Amino acid sequence: MRLYLLTILLTAAVTFVLSVVVWRIALRYRLHPPVRERDVHTRPTPRLGGVAMFLGIVVAFLVSRTVDYFDIFWVEPRVVWSILAATFLIALVGVADDLWDLDWMLKLGAQFLAAGIVAIGGGVQIYALPVGGIAVWSGWVSILLTMFSIVVVMNAVNFIDGLDGLVAGVCLIANGVFFVYSYILVRDAGATSYANLGTFIAAVVVGACLGFLPINWNPAKMFMGDTGALVLGLLMATSGIAITGQLPPAALDPDMTGRSQILGTLLPILLPLIVVLLPLLDFGLAVVRRMSRGKSPFSPDREHLHHRMLDMGHSDRDAVLIFYAWTAIVSLTVLLMYLFTGANWFGGHWFGEYWFAVAFGVIGIAACLVLAFVPSRRAARAPEKAG
Repeated sequence: MRLYLLTILLTAAVTFVLSVVVWRIALRYRLHPPVRERDVHTRPTPRLGGVAMFLGIVVAFLVSRTVDYFDIFWVEPRVVWSILAATFLIALVGVADDLWDLDWMLKLGAQFLAAGIVAIGGGVQIYALPVGGIAVWSGWVSILLTMFSIVVVMNAVNFIDGLDGLVAGVCLIANGVFFVYSYILVRDAGATSYANLGTFIAAVVVGACLGFLPINWNPAKMFMGDTGALVLGLLMATSGIAITGQLPPAALDPDMTGRSQILGTLLPILLPLIVVLLPLLDFGLAVVRRMSRGKSPFSPDREHLHHRMLDMGHSDRDAVLIFYAWTAIVSLTVLLMYLFTGANWFGGHWFGEYWFAVAFGVIGIAACLVLAFVPSRRAARAPEKAG
């Protein structure tokens, strides 16, 4: 655990320093696009923060190769290099889009190519679903399912990037919880070493978000842009697949672990989905909304969840904090459920094992909903227009 924490701190420090450097360069050479109608901010702001995040992540990976503890996932270097190659491709496409607004078809094609590099080149695939030992049917099914999952998560994370500090904070909280979960899961699966590629990726994502958040907090000096959001989405999906899609199903079988047979086997795939629940919800609503109007599912608009929060009367910071709270409550609820499956309390009855987690989740979600809808009692403020 100590080396993981040092990895987080290293990634955060490098990302923060590079963020300041990139910000100064972007201001000096006016590397910022004009304000768009759907934007919340009113003055031109650099969107190249993702470059600093990408470089901070790369530094962490390179340093890990010199640490004996992390040798276990460098045994097959093509896996790590494939992930870095895919991340580099997405970063290049993101920078181009942040500067010149690329066509959505080109971006989508690049996302599938990056996902293919991870799934085919690196072999990071969903080989099995840990639900009663269900295995994926064939190699091509595994590859396609993996690629589709990665692309969906990338776009889901990118879709909520609309308020200062929103994506960085949500991903920081979600990946922080996922980091703890994956560390415990690897331990419970009986691995000989707690060093694991999926856990390491979660740690560097936490570090990158932690290092970038100070310069992205309201009022933001710089945005992460598509570069940062797509890189985070790619790594979040890869981390989840590397953990839950590649552990042997027998290791997660309820009869082998002694956990609840009802929910215990679902938690290893539930938490990775939960950590991107809000982005996925926003992504799904946007696709349905746009296609019902005869538009491309990737055409921009000003009707995302964070836009609706602003129109209800929330300030930028209040809306962001509510999203943080929602992410923390839901992620921690599922993590607590997983932790409670390790204890045979209340005679082994499944609800008895989960009652605290369920109560925590119900109360927390109710509190978030109250906070979200309270401003609706006041006059909704007019949407901010581009300056």
